Parts: sequence; structure tokens; C-alpha cells
Amino acid sequence: MSARAVRVWDLPTRLFHWTLVALVIASFVTIKVGGNWVQWHFYSGYAILTLILFRLVWGVVGGRYARFGSFLFGPSAVLATLRNAPGAPRTLGHNPLGALSVFALLIVTGLQAVGGLFANDDIASEGPLVKFISKALSDRLTSLHHLNEKVILALVLLHVAAIVYYLVRKRENLVRPMLTGDKPEGDPALASRDDAGLWLRAALVLAGSAGVVWYVVNLPSPA
Repeated sequence: MSARAVRVWDLPTRLFHWTLVALVIASFVTIKVGGNWVQWHFYSGYAILTLILFRLVWGVVGGRYARFGSFLFGPSAVLATLRNAPGAPRTLGHNPLGALSVFALLIVTGLQAVGGLFANDDIASEGPLVKFISKALSDRLTSLHHLNEKVILALVLLHVAAIVYYLVRKRENLVRPMLTGDKPEGDPALASRDDAGLWLRAALVLAGSAGVVWYVVNLPSPA
């Protein structure tokens, strides 16, 4: 079968990606502006946590290339990709370096969102779960929250640099497929499913994730 454009990234995966980008930017902006915008920083954090939960589940039940099993690689595959060796894995989805980037960003953004639930600003704002821990522990988690902010920024800059490198040096546009869902060449037999049934599944997963976050955020104070 001749190679042609094939669907790689399903719509829910693409919406997750760009919504997370927007929310991370919103989180940085609102906390830097401060004042009444801090409350919106919390809302953004809750939304990010919802998205992370969604992606964890979607990594099991999503489209072909959204599933974690499609981009789990060992150290040898990562090294082969770094060396551009002939035996480096070729995949329509994430390559080994892209997979590392995905997992790293999911981990640090997830930790940041969870940490924010226990953080405080020593003025008027605090996370909804501060009531369950001591002030000293909340202060330590707040310090880690600030430190992890720098880690996220570093990973985002590295991610952007990799996109530019692939575009300039390898003539491979990694952004367009995340917008359109398609890669220009591939085996149609290996295309990802992306239909109304999959979208409904994604909506149910998102609703469940939002429900979990709402429940956690609204836990009553201990008696």
C-alpha cells in the first residue's frame, strides 16, 4: 500500500496538548500578576490537574499513538536516537526522545498541580488541602512548588528547542501534525482511530477526571 497522509494524533489528544499549553501559560501569568489573579491561578491549576488525570487514563484507552504502550522505549532506543543510528526506532508517533519529553512534562506538571493544592502565599491565599497538613509542611511544599516552576520552564524551553531543531536540521515539522492530526507519509493500515465513538470515550474520561478533582478540591475540613 502506498504511503500517504495518515491520522496519527486523535482529536482528544490534540485538544489535550494545546489546552495544557494554554493553561501552563495562564498559570505563569496569573501568579506573576498576583492580586485577585491568584484565584485564577488556582482555577488554572485545577484544570491542569484534570487534564493530567485525563491523559493518564487516555494513555491506556486513547487512540493508537496516544497510548503509553506505543512509546515506551528502553535506554538503548534512546541512545540510538541520540546518535541517529541506523537501528533507531522509526514510528509515526513519539520517537524515544519525544517519549522522554512527554513523560517528563506529565510528571512535572502533575506534581506542580498536586503541590499547589497544599501551597500557601503567607498572605491571603492557600490551596484547598492546606487544612489537612501543618503550616511547616505547607511551607516546604510551597518552596518545592516555586522550585518546580523553574523545572517546568526549563523543560518547556528544551521542548521548543527540540521542535526548532527538527524543523531546521531534519526538515520535520512536529507542530503541524499536532494541529491537523495527520503526518504526511505513513501506512494507512497503521492510522489511529479518530471518530465520534472515540470522542465520546474521551468526554467520559474528561468528565470523570473533572469529577475527581472537584471532589478533592471540595473535601470538608477535618472535624
